Formats: sequence, structure tokens, C-alpha cells
Amino acid sequence: MQLDPNDLLLFARVVQEGSFSKAAQRLAIPKSTLSRRMSALETQLGERLLLRTTRKLVVTDFGNSVLAHAQQVTEEVEATLALTQLRHSEPSGRLRVSMPADFANNTMTSLLVRFMQKYPAITLEMDLTPRRVDIIGENFDLAIRMGTLPDDASLAAKLLAVFSASLYAAPNYLAQFGEPEEPEALMEHKTLRLLARNGDPAVWKLKSGDQTWEGVPPGIATANSPEMLRRLALEGMGIALLSEQFARCHVHDGSLIRILPQWHSPEFNAWAVFPGRRLMPARTRVFIDAMMEELNGGDSEPCSKGI
Repeated sequence: MQLDPNDLLLFARVVQEGSFSKAAQRLAIPKSTLSRRMSALETQLGERLLLRTTRKLVVTDFGNSVLAHAQQVTEEVEATLALTQLRHSEPSGRLRVSMPADFANNTMTSLLVRFMQKYPAITLEMDLTPRRVDIIGENFDLAIRMGTLPDDASLAAKLLAVFSASLYAAPNYLAQFGEPEEPEALMEHKTLRLLARNGDPAVWKLKSGDQTWEGVPPGIATANSPEMLRRLALEGMGIALLSEQFARCHVHDGSLIRILPQWHSPEFNAWAVFPGRRLMPARTRVFIDAMMEELNGGDSEPCSKGI
């Protein structure tokens, strides 16, 4: 048996209006057509949905059961129509975004300029603190987060990009200390290491095909900022494990050299996390679309002019 969803919409409207006449007027169709469609629906289902009297309509027990499903169909149709209208409306209003400062400064500047020029009715409010904000409690529209996400039914997430990190050093460092030929040799070098969330220096994990290496090489400096480690590496202070997105322009101009090029870190994800509500505001949607285009387009931010 095939059921026409439109008949369920008509049934829900008849119940909502309380009469065939009012429903037909609201739907702009003849009352006779509406009555015929309802009779056909009842015949198809094999039971009465409505009891018609001269004064009012009475919904049967079976009709109430069907009504619950009909109302769900109505809600989904209305949500789809609202989404269509939302996509065609001009995005506007305040967009409150949380993201890591280094990510914003080194990956997002050009994107933000283009975004603000394209959507002048959107006001950007950015929080670049390293803490994980309470997206719903602090009324954020969006947060950019790296790595594994906690299980939270109140939030939704969209994968923006997949990154990996590689080893880099300045030419003057390599001229003085030489270039390691295998990961184990890193234990004899000066390294610049990122702090993990617990405050300890992060373990370096590398892979090359099926091979893996894990170690804690001696660190000449540690920081909770990839940007600071990059700047120290540019000054020849040691070897840093940096996102390829962070280092690409410096490799291009020769100020950093990728070492052990066949080795890199396991991949990690960049996520857009937002409240898990049914309809996403247009301003949030276009910002996520812009980020996905930027992060997957193969281009990176220009190199900083000074350090």
C-alpha cells in the first residue's frame, strides 16, 4: 500500500481548522475535493479517521494515532520550506565564533577579510582564547576544534579538514647540527615541543607507511602555541613538529626545510561545532561553507613579514 503524504497534510489541516469548510478555504481548494480526499484516505487505511456531525468533527482513536504521524509530516514540510527561505535570505546578525588563536592568525585572516566583504550585514565576534568554551551556555554560534570531540548530544559537528604535522628546521640549524636520517636520531637533537592539554610536553608520534615511531626527544623549549614554536624554528633554535598548513609558505621560500620527509604525524581533524538545533542560522552556514572552501582549496596564508 502506497500512502500519499499530501493526504496526511490535508488530514492534519482539517483537524487543525476544526471543519472541512475552514480547511478548504485555508488550503484554497474546493470543499468537495477535500472531502473526497479524506474519504479516499479512510478507505485506504481501512478505518474512519473523522466522525462528521452537523456541528463538529470528532477525531476517532485511530484518527488520533494517524494524526500524530500527520503532524510530524507537516512539521518536516514546514521545516524544509523554512530552510529554503533561510538559504535564500541574506545572512545577517551577530556571528559569535570561538577558535584557537594560532589557527585564526595563520589560517583564517584572508578568509575573514573576504567573508566580511561578502557579508557586510554579519557582525563577527571572535573569541581566540585557548579554552574550550561552553558553546550553548555562553551563546556561541560556532567553535573550531581540533582532534577528537567529546560525545555531546546537545551539539552537532561538521568536518572541515584533515591535517597532519611534519618535522621542520631552519637551514642554519641543520648546517650546525646536521639533519637526522631516521626518527631515532631525533633523540640527539634540540627540539621545540608543543605542550599537551595536561601541561606535559606532547609525545611525538610519527608514521611512514606501516612503520611507526614514538618518542619524547629532548626539548630545548616547550609552548602551548604552535605559532611560537614556528617562530623559534625559523630562528634556528631547533626542530619543530608543525602542521603542514603552518609551514608550507616557509618551505616555499626556503626559510624552513622539511626533514625526514617520509615521516609525518597521524592525521587529525578540524571540526566546526555548533548547537544541535534543527535549523542552522544562515550566517553560521555561510561561514562554515567559507571555511571548508578555504581549508580544502590548497592555498595557505601568506608568510608573516616579521617574527
